[in-house]
This record gives sequence, C-alpha cells and structure tokens, in this order.
Amino acid sequence: MNHIILQRREPAPPDPALRAFAADVQAGLSAARKSLPAKYFYDRRGSELFEQICMLPEYYPTRTEIGLLRRHGREMAGLIGPEAEIVEFGAGALVKIRLLLDALDRPRGFLPIDISGAHLSDAAAALMRDHPGLRVRVMAGDFTAPDLVLPARLPGSRGRAGFFPGSTIGNFTPEEALGFLRSAARMLGEGNTGNGGLLIGVDLVKEPGLLHAAYNDAAGVTAAFNLNLLRRINRELGGDFVLERFAHYAFYQPQRRRIEMHLVSLAAQSVRIGGRRYDFAAGESIHTENSYKYTLGGFHRLAEQAGFRPAAVWTDPDDLFSLHWLALD
Repeated sequence: MNHIILQRREPAPPDPALRAFAADVQAGLSAARKSLPAKYFYDRRGSELFEQICMLPEYYPTRTEIGLLRRHGREMAGLIGPEAEIVEFGAGALVKIRLLLDALDRPRGFLPIDISGAHLSDAAAALMRDHPGLRVRVMAGDFTAPDLVLPARLPGSRGRAGFFPGSTIGNFTPEEALGFLRSAARMLGEGNTGNGGLLIGVDLVKEPGLLHAAYNDAAGVTAAFNLNLLRRINRELGGDFVLERFAHYAFYQPQRRRIEMHLVSLAAQSVRIGGRRYDFAAGESIHTENSYKYTLGGFHRLAEQAGFRPAAVWTDPDDLFSLHWLALD
C-alpha cells in the first residue's frame, strides 16, 4: 500500500520557519535598499499563482521545458540510468516529474523537497495515485538550507539523481548558484554508486522584449504573485501593508543579465510588522526577485566550479531555454 512519508525535523516553539521568516523580513526591510527573499513567495496561494503564471502565453519557460522533456526524455533517462531514485529540488506542483518518470527505466523512488509543505503533499498524493508502487518520501522545507541532509538512499536503488526544472537557479545570484550546486553535488554524491548527477533547467539570454513580456503579463498574474508576498506578511507576521499602495515593477538589467522584480511604494507611507515600523518614500521599492539568464558556456563553467561534469544539453530551436545533465564522476 502506498503512503506518503513526511521527512521533517521536530518543531521547536515558536515555529522555527515562522521565526526565520520574521527575521528575514526584518533584515530585508531595515536595509538601505529594501529587499525580501523570493523563497517566501511560495505559500499555498503563491504556489497556486505561480502555477497560473506557468500557463500564461507570455511565459515561455514552462511550455518550452515541457517540450524538451517530451522530445528528449528517453535520452535523459538513459543518462540517469535504471532503478534510480529522483530528488527534486523546489518540487512545487510535480508537473514535470511526471514526464521524466514516464521516460525512466523502473524508477525506485522519488524524494521531492519544497518549502510549501501542504501544497507539496497534495501534489504528491495525486502523483502516487497515478504511479502505484513508486516510493515517495516528501521533505517539507527549504532546499537551500546549508544544513539540509537527505535521508538514506532507498534500498535497491542503483543511483540517485537530482531534478531541478524551471528557471529557479536563476533566482540565485551567481555566488548563491555556485553554493547551491556545490551543496547539490555533495548531497547527490553521498552513498551514490550509480550514475549520479543533476538534470537542471536554465533560462538563456535572449531578446529583452521577450523577457519583459514574460514578467509583465497582460492578465496581471505576475503582479498578483508579487503582491501576495505582502499579503503573506500581513497574515503570518501581523503586518499592515495596504496592497493598493504598492505596484509590481519588473525589468531586464542587461549588464547583469537578469530580470529584477520590485514592489514600488506609490506614496510616502509607514508600515508596521510585529511592533516595528518601516518607512517608505514615494517611489522606493522592495526588491523581491532576480532571475538571471545564462549562456550555455557560462553555465557550464559554473557547474564545473561546483564539481559537476557537463555531459549533455538540450535546447529548443529558438534557444529560449536549456536542460542540462550534469554528471558526478
């Protein structure tokens, strides 16, 4: 009989995740240039809004990556090898893993990690109904945490491979991306006797107009996703943000090869969160997200620094997006 196994540390009062959220908000809003970590976008509502973003006509990454998985899934599965256990970082709605599982040869298990535990558990339950016999172990938590430890590899699995689809690696600065890749190489390499490695999605440098449209959709879903972060602060930390006094703003910064997302204060105002006051000038922004874009060569050099060997890459005909197999030797 299938069942979901939750891998979670015993919580200590007060909730450590809420304490970390409060500390990050305080640090970010107290800085000279206000910012908030993008990982806090993904409460249940934020995760739902991101799923809507992925379906928008302007948002090319999801449909392009799905096309690559459909066309080249067998090649990817051949590199991963048979009877593997797959670890998905930032797993979310578990849409793309279904395509990979269908291509894999007798996968032994699946270990998804995501900060939105309730959303992930719902998605995992649906996945298991469609894949009876697949051992699924859900980890609710921050996959970027430096002390993250994966459970022991499943008995009978011949290797452990990472899966990091989407363009989430672009949300990290290059230094943070290198740190994550080094951490992933360490975790995936521990106790691995098979074809270890990481299958990762990377958004590519392209014409700025396409990027602008992808982060400023006509339906306003990305704006709602961005503003939902303030709503979450109000709900979980006792903030009093008035959302109508802030506006979504996203633009491409060509020198740094990144999209920047901000929330701009539309007036001089003060906001209180947990007894602290934060002042905003009219036009002052909260920097909420970066999305770095890479060239193929640039990303390969980063992966090599982290201890991976770039072994294969797949791109679409327009070179919008790429999937990389990074091997661990």
